[in-house]
Amino acid sequence: MTSVAPKQAASSSRATEPGKLPVPWDMRAGVRKYLTPGKPPPGANDPTFMPTEEHPRPVLLLHAFMSNQSFNFQAGAPFLRNHGFCVFTMNWGKPKWAGRFNVPCQGSADLADSARQLAAEVERIKRHTGVDKIDLVGHSGGGGLLMQYYLNVLEGYPNIDKAVSIAPSNHGVSFSTLTYVYRNVAPRMYHLMARKIFPLCDQGAPDSETIELIYGKGDTRPGPTYTVIMTEHDQIVTPYKKAFLDGPNVTNILLQDGCPEDLCEHAGIVYNERAWLHVLNALDPDNAKPVPRFRVDPYFPGWK
Repeated sequence: MTSVAPKQAASSSRATEPGKLPVPWDMRAGVRKYLTPGKPPPGANDPTFMPTEEHPRPVLLLHAFMSNQSFNFQAGAPFLRNHGFCVFTMNWGKPKWAGRFNVPCQGSADLADSARQLAAEVERIKRHTGVDKIDLVGHSGGGGLLMQYYLNVLEGYPNIDKAVSIAPSNHGVSFSTLTYVYRNVAPRMYHLMARKIFPLCDQGAPDSETIELIYGKGDTRPGPTYTVIMTEHDQIVTPYKKAFLDGPNVTNILLQDGCPEDLCEHAGIVYNERAWLHVLNALDPDNAKPVPRFRVDPYFPGWK
């Protein structure tokens, strides 16, 4: 099903309230932190902040392919923390060739290894916070291939209550068909780059065995409540409707249904305040509020 947000003539408030963390709705904040992948974003991984009665489950944020926790969640982590959530972030999928170096281009290693890394982190967070289930919020490869491999293949679904995906790479991505171009025009280069150096590129192609393994027995599993938040201007997940999941426990949201002026694309969507308001509603449906309508520019939402 597709959830349509009501159209409202509302503006986005970017003032920081006293006692709250600043939330930069501008992807430049992430760009400036891309080279410091080991530093969690503000509001995340605070060992002294635990789940509350109001928000009893911790939230683990999963970054995108070729990204890292610091780039992806300079806005999302403090936004959720300001709303009372216990927030965690992690880096996943560091390429093997990086060795001991914490390179910024994470989320690109073998998917099975990355999913086991996620499974271990879920168990660690459960032990640390004393809960039976946590919530997941992921962007791109973190919200698609990684999250679904963990839920469907590793059967991690009993550990998850809410599975929220932002522009996820569900059902495989071709980078606007460039995958097929490189396979045929430069097969040696494709083999080196997409299979040896960044294996998730090839594993995430729409016709790969990995995609069949993840989605071949259905998109979802019983238990978690799934939410997909997508933009029709996505240039990586094409056509954009591939991001949506099919299942009785799924809500698929297209940002432009509630606001045609929302022009965000694949990267900038994680710095789109409207997207995170939908995330907030998905994590706390009992207190969900209509998402206001206001213009969002591509790549650098909030740039003035």
